[in-house]
Amino acid sequence: MIKIQLKRVYQAPEASDGFRVFVDRLWPRGMRKAAFSYDLWAKEITPSSSLRQWFHEDPDNHWDLFSALYKKELNSSPAVSLFLATIKSYPVVTLLYASKSPDHNHAMLLKEFLDEKLKAETAS
Repeated sequence: MIKIQLKRVYQAPEASDGFRVFVDRLWPRGMRKAAFSYDLWAKEITPSSSLRQWFHEDPDNHWDLFSALYKKELNSSPAVSLFLATIKSYPVVTLLYASKSPDHNHAMLLKEFLDEKLKAETAS
């Protein structure tokens, strides 16, 4: 089974990162393109612009609803199947995100969602 892990874009790349996927819709602040090492920029599986903007208006109070709405977006997105097909050949995939919060960010929700999908696929 694929091991999916999380890492902020500002942390140095390591060999243990495996296939590095940038999972933000916007380029990270202060990051030069030459200094950022990633294998894939997966904008299509990030929260929609409207959902992201709404969440950032009040992250603390919007977190629970944001989580549910983002998972709903993922469930209805054909990009998720394509993404899963892309990462299946890698034993380790690291989702890279720019958020300062390790506990309240969409990459954490995306990891949970992908882990559930992969687990369901191997169980069937």
